Amino acid sequence: MDKSEWEGRVGDVWAEEWRRTDRSFVPIDRALAAAAAKCFAAGTSARILDIGCGAGTTSLSLARQLPDASVTGVDLSPALIGVARTRAAEAPRCRFVQGDASRWAGETGFDLLVSRHGVMFFDNPVAAFAHLRSLARPGGRFVFSCFRAAEQNRWASGLSHLIPGAAPDPHAPGPFAFADEKRVRDILSRSGWRDAEPRPLDFDYVAGEGDDAAADAADYFGRIGPVARAARELDDAGRARLLDALDALVAAHLKANRVTFPAAAWIWSATA
Repeated sequence: MDKSEWEGRVGDVWAEEWRRTDRSFVPIDRALAAAAAKCFAAGTSARILDIGCGAGTTSLSLARQLPDASVTGVDLSPALIGVARTRAAEAPRCRFVQGDASRWAGETGFDLLVSRHGVMFFDNPVAAFAHLRSLARPGGRFVFSCFRAAEQNRWASGLSHLIPGAAPDPHAPGPFAFADEKRVRDILSRSGWRDAEPRPLDFDYVAGEGDDAAADAADYFGRIGPVARAARELDDAGRARLLDALDALVAAHLKANRVTFPAAAWIWSATA
């Protein structure tokens, strides 16, 4: 996906849908906040950079977990930054700036860099990670999450079966570009990060909830992700078939008032 899409239409949709996107990542936020807390003693006035901060959820979680820290969030989308700033009205130690984290150089010397699924989209990941290392102080820490293989994320593998076309390049910028542990370890090493260690995290991806959770999930997938993109490109008949198949998929994962899919992520840590 071209970064201009995140700066425009895609970012705008994610800003409108931040509540539904964030509910799927609650376990990730908890894991990142816990990993960050282990990096510092209580009362440390750490400086933290949140890469691809989106609507600010991870930044705000870190601010609550580390009340003496200051958190700067950077994201490509002006709309998402607008949401994050609104949400941070009661969090004076959080600030949010619009920019491309692979080039942004507003500050350096950060004690911790963190990212919730925001680092898999760089065109040149080695160069981007080298730049990010330049923003950290010597010995600073990097904690980030990314998806493991699409086959282990059944929302993704299930959706991919609904959409005709060739399989994408697994290393192309996108949600699963960092699924391969060896590849990520190599990227981190080549960009100057050391002591890189991944930890697997399995969790439930919440796609829908409420009185009509199936409709909620179908609407959500119709707004964000590969089904939304495919639906825009199909004719009326093709779109109708796709949405019928989507309804069947979410119905198969409905239990009580939630639609959930097994999901799998990495929680990586490294040192500058």
